[in-house]
Amino acid sequence: MGSEYVLGRFFGFLVAALIVVSLGGAIFLAYWDIPAPTSTVKKVIPNARFPD
Repeated sequence: MGSEYVLGRFFGFLVAALIVVSLGGAIFLAYWDIPAPTSTVKKVIPNARFPD
C-alpha cells in the first residue's frame, strides 16, 4: 500500500465524518424545542409622551 492510498482513505474518512456531523447538527437544530424566554419586563411610561 502506497502513501497515496492511505492519504486517500484518510481524506475520504474525513469527508464522511464531516458530512455525518453536519447532518447530525442540522437534525438536532431542526428538532430542538428551544424554550421562549419568560422574564417579566416592567417599564413606566410617562403620560407626557401621549398626546391628548
